[in-house]
Amino acid sequence: MRPEDDRSYDVIVVGAGHAGIEAALACARMGFKTLVLTVNLDTVGWASCNPAIGGPAKGVVVREIDALGGEMAKTTDETMINVRMLNVSKGPAVRALRAQIDKVLYSRTMKRKLETTENLVLRHGIVEKLLVENGKVKGVVDNYGIDYLAKAVIVTTGTFLRGKIFIGRAVFPAGRMGEFPANEFTKSLLEYGFKIGRFKTGTPARVLKRSINFSVMERQDTADEPLAFSYFDEPRVLPKDYPCWLTRTNPQTHEIIKRYLEFSPLYGTVKLIEGIGPRYCPSIEDKVIKFKDKDSHQVFVEPEGKDTEEYYLNGLSTSLPYEAQIQMIRSVKGLENAVITRPAYAIEYDYIDPRQLYPTLESKLVENLYFAGQVNGTSGYEEAAAQGLIAGINAALKLRGEKPLILKRSEAYIGVLIDDLVTKGVDEPYRLLTSRAEYRLILRHDNAHLRLSKYGYQVGLIPKWFYEKVLRLEERIKEEMERLKRTIVKPSDRVNEILAGCGSTPLRDSTSLYQLLKRPELGYSALKELDPNPIDDPEVVEQVEINTKYEGYIQKMFEEIAVFERYESLEIPSNIDYDSIPNLSTEARDKLKRVRPRSVGQAMRIPGINPSDISNLILFLDRS
Repeated sequence: MRPEDDRSYDVIVVGAGHAGIEAALACARMGFKTLVLTVNLDTVGWASCNPAIGGPAKGVVVREIDALGGEMAKTTDETMINVRMLNVSKGPAVRALRAQIDKVLYSRTMKRKLETTENLVLRHGIVEKLLVENGKVKGVVDNYGIDYLAKAVIVTTGTFLRGKIFIGRAVFPAGRMGEFPANEFTKSLLEYGFKIGRFKTGTPARVLKRSINFSVMERQDTADEPLAFSYFDEPRVLPKDYPCWLTRTNPQTHEIIKRYLEFSPLYGTVKLIEGIGPRYCPSIEDKVIKFKDKDSHQVFVEPEGKDTEEYYLNGLSTSLPYEAQIQMIRSVKGLENAVITRPAYAIEYDYIDPRQLYPTLESKLVENLYFAGQVNGTSGYEEAAAQGLIAGINAALKLRGEKPLILKRSEAYIGVLIDDLVTKGVDEPYRLLTSRAEYRLILRHDNAHLRLSKYGYQVGLIPKWFYEKVLRLEERIKEEMERLKRTIVKPSDRVNEILAGCGSTPLRDSTSLYQLLKRPELGYSALKELDPNPIDDPEVVEQVEINTKYEGYIQKMFEEIAVFERYESLEIPSNIDYDSIPNLSTEARDKLKRVRPRSVGQAMRIPGINPSDISNLILFLDRS
């Protein structure tokens, strides 16, 4: 490679965390010469907090990433040591996978995938400055003073922008423990008009395995049934060698926390932390203060990998002083003799207001500059990876001169995530929850490939054979549902005996297998004795059961989606002058100018926009 070629790329990705990985792989696989610059080549795709992927809503996002052609699901399958399906006793809308990963192996695997991907270069460098010309990004400058040129830049800086770590009153600069922060890059963002805020997050201590008394804790083994995140991997049963364990805090723990609160950088007499922390992943001191009526909180003791003796104390995130951490941890049942290998800490960092982004994740202020991950005010590996994938795809599509990929709220949790960010903004670290999705019964763990693989195929990240497989699956589901509707069961002693054995009421009139399957107590397998031609394809059966049993709810959601999409289809011109629209409230005018929604539907979701403002906007568009 000639020296000048080594500094000129199609796309530069700043950072190699979960967002940066997906962005870089998408761009390179879509044919663009891609450079990844990161602080530390040994912590690519590092699980800085819990050594786990998935969970409610998040697990569905991992499946969506997979269906679009991303990498997170595959690498999770390769490196997981304990996996379970959550909420199996509840409805399909809230079921999701969660896996413990070997965090070191996960990082090494992701690094290897970057290193061996054609069109991609992974390199050390701390980006300090953007290069912008005529409102369009031209490249970056790193800490060595090297100029790298590119047609597009994707910023995925995680917690590294002016990162600062807190352990009690001890404060020091870091992107995460043991790594340099990126202190200069924020200045460059401010120079180009970006609004910057401060958030904080934290991580619990790690403790030595041999110092833990597991015998007094509740064991949580990996699942007995074969499971996999990726649609491209064969589900498998993992050995039960790496269980998780459950214990709890107690009143003594809480008294220790209260005693040391004055030394807390968040609650202490000297308040050091300015940033706002995550509501849905609070520190233990947050829990003790805000939930005074609870005398205990769960602590999950989780292995960090196969080749380490470190265990993660999920539920004990704190920024209290080290001596407080020792006392607090040793007050917990099973951890009386715990040896801390790494202390817990809080970290504060810069993020940009995501309302400065289009739904493509491209900046409104600098053309061809994209942002993804925690820099957009989110929390979580899965949320970051999803944004990285979408930013990478859209950067590549724009360079191709093609239409961008914007997922609707009715199509994917990823669509919900990005729409929330760019429309509503954030006032605390954003975490995806099932409750954020209006159409969660449609956005399920089991059907991400049916919803999204067409987009992955269209952009070139999903192979043709897989997309054709999904099309055949859709056809088989439709055929089986039609067959069940046509297959009539007549009442008889034998039929009613079978139904009674399943706890179901007897038949008085002839009915279809389809109608019988609607009964909550009857599954597809229970009806096999009544079915002359049952099928054995578990994937088809699962979809048929869900679509049949929840038909009424699903139909209602599709009707709501039709209304939703009518407003989404009312596009707002990008050059609209909101000052010229009569009768808009001052608040609505200000917010519409700030967010600049792409459709009336998006405008309706901006907090503070009322129905009369929407009516006036539609009237103006009709007359234009």
